[in-house]
Amino acid sequence: MNALSGGLAIGVLSKHTRCKVETIRYYEKAGLLPAPARSPGGYRLYRNEHLKRLTFIRRARALGFAIEEVRKLLTLADQRRRPCAEVRRVASAHLEDVRVKIADLRAMERVLRQTVTRCADGRRTDCPLIEALYREAPAFGSRTRSSATRSSAAG
Repeated sequence: MNALSGGLAIGVLSKHTRCKVETIRYYEKAGLLPAPARSPGGYRLYRNEHLKRLTFIRRARALGFAIEEVRKLLTLADQRRRPCAEVRRVASAHLEDVRVKIADLRAMERVLRQTVTRCADGRRTDCPLIEALYREAPAFGSRTRSSATRSSAAG
């Protein structure tokens, strides 16, 4: 902790977790991080529990979990008797999303590789890459279960 009445200031918490101050506030507003106590001057005073929870959130987000998935995982983590089967269900669904994204990325790589190859040495006056960008292309990422949820989730 630091000198602020037994709690961490938001800037200190931000440095410890490498999480932007605005993101910490967002997680509070979203209900993922409980509101901290306040100093007499109105400053937020975070405790070790906030640090642990924010670390959990950051790690889950780094693994690509959407905000609602993180919320579900936190709810499960907060339960005394953690239902591992439910955690597994959430993680398995996310793993499937990741696998679909990887397949989509491989397809994108293949299309880009083929298009770049058609450019040969780059001395042609007509550019196959530019022409390919004008054409309708397959919709990558359309198969993911929660792509709409992920794209709308901030943080």
